Amino acid sequence: MAFYDSHCHLDPMRYGEDLPQVIARARSAGVTKMTVIGTRAADSEAAADLAGREPGLVSAAGIHPNDVAEIPADEWDRVVRLLSTGRVRAVGETGLDWFRDFAPRELQRDFFDRHLRLAQGLGLPVVIHTRESIRDTLDMLHDALRRGPLVPVLHSFTGTPAEAAEAIAMGCYLGFAGMVTFRSAGDLREVAKTVPLDRLLIETDSPFLSPEPFRGRRNEPAHVIHTARCLAIARGEPLEKLAAATTANAERVFSNG
Repeated sequence: MAFYDSHCHLDPMRYGEDLPQVIARARSAGVTKMTVIGTRAADSEAAADLAGREPGLVSAAGIHPNDVAEIPADEWDRVVRLLSTGRVRAVGETGLDWFRDFAPRELQRDFFDRHLRLAQGLGLPVVIHTRESIRDTLDMLHDALRRGPLVPVLHSFTGTPAEAAEAIAMGCYLGFAGMVTFRSAGDLREVAKTVPLDRLLIETDSPFLSPEPFRGRRNEPAHVIHTARCLAIARGEPLEKLAAATTANAERVFSNG
């Protein structure tokens, strides 16, 4: 079986000298493809460089909503330049975070809108962070889709069945991370059961959100298998079927660029 970790952060700042071993462990575990996500210009550039060196890796470039209030003046221009080179397969991570107060809401909305418009202009998918902001996120996606086509990925999805259905009706892909494996996440597993197989993605959000049995420790792409297994059991599907479908979905999303 081959697995695709559709959302991980593999910059040297987070893994240091361990990074080659982290990638090797993923491949040994059957995680043959990964999308490496940027949250600032520097780590987006590092992700693009890494993807250029490592087979099976692609990257995304963007500015995380928690960071938009502290970026230097040239940060957005650096992200736009990188995305315009054709080396990057998606825009993001972008979105809205109402859980933390690291950036004013209107500034987050402004940068989210910039990312959405850029993704539409370049014909790239957009990777979206939403935390306690799903209603506003979906409303902005509705507005964007009235302008033109867009392929949104709601990463680490934690919404309700109704919110999942609304997102899917808009053409979103939903990514499930390690939280779905937690014993307390029965409701989230119920949501995951409602997602059509052709809209489902698996991810680690490494080095964050480690699944059981690694909760509390640094996450890495090899652990996406535990999330896949949990989802397969919850959905009543063979692991092989879920692995093949989520890999095909991620390949379809991130084949642009």
